[in-house]
Amino acid sequence: MTDIAIIGSGPAGFTAALYASRAGLNVTLFEGAQPGGQLTITTEVENYPGFEHGVMGPELMEIFRKQAHRFGAVSKYETISNVDLSKRPFVLTNERGEETVAKAVIVSTGATAKLLGADGESEYMGFGVSACATCDGFFFRGLNVFVVGGGDTAMEEANYLTRFAESVTIVHRREEFRASKIMLERAKANPKITFMLNTTVDEYIGVTNDNGIKKLTHLRLRNTLTNETSNVLADGAFVAIGHQPNTSLFTGLIDMDDVGYIVTKGKGTATNIEGVFACGDAQDSVYRQAITAAGSGCMAAIDAERWLEAKHELLVTSY
Repeated sequence: MTDIAIIGSGPAGFTAALYASRAGLNVTLFEGAQPGGQLTITTEVENYPGFEHGVMGPELMEIFRKQAHRFGAVSKYETISNVDLSKRPFVLTNERGEETVAKAVIVSTGATAKLLGADGESEYMGFGVSACATCDGFFFRGLNVFVVGGGDTAMEEANYLTRFAESVTIVHRREEFRASKIMLERAKANPKITFMLNTTVDEYIGVTNDNGIKKLTHLRLRNTLTNETSNVLADGAFVAIGHQPNTSLFTGLIDMDDVGYIVTKGKGTATNIEGVFACGDAQDSVYRQAITAAGSGCMAAIDAERWLEAKHELLVTSY
């Protein structure tokens, strides 16, 4: 039995655990298949407040974890494979069939950037390859970068990157775009942006220096009409083909939008199921930043605490 079960870690889950445990609640944090979330595969984070000179993503998440543990939150490095939200208290089952009973649940399972799956993509992720212009654009001042995609996300990221990069090339596999007319026209009107159509990335190519540090140097591009390939110089490549929220566990249980982001009520974190709250990238399709995820984690913990306080007698009699 736990007061609050938090499914997922990262800035949202850790912050929720910190606030809830500091409030004197019993908190169990299920860190899942990627403890610490996406920031554990990120290199330097320069835009999180309080770290003047930046901090490495894994280090930041370890600080978050230790701070939550300081107030009594318990991490379980397990993946929840089934949830029964049909009655209270809720029942969570891990991959080994072991059950945890929780009075309230906070979902902080995050979202995963969709990737091409091309050779070298994972190898150079964080070393020239990125899935977030807002996070990493600053590192590409005066450089030549590529954006892969043809939707609004790609156009938005390309326009944003022109604040820093010398040039931005949008690589798209077709001639038609999914992007809205206004976003496409805005990109086409930007003098720093050029387009390579009927083109896709076959491979990310780079070098490793004597200190073992990797760096992207080229892209191997393939023409989708002729299948001809060519290598082009590239200081950076941003994959902008969308994100997939990690919410399949809750399909048919919690209200979601068409993509799979959890729908929360008003300005809070409550879901359609009383006692279940959602925070971070699992319910945020707009900002997707560590700082906004942490903020929503704080909100979820406060919402859950207040709900538990209001429903205390009901919960006691339902055991």
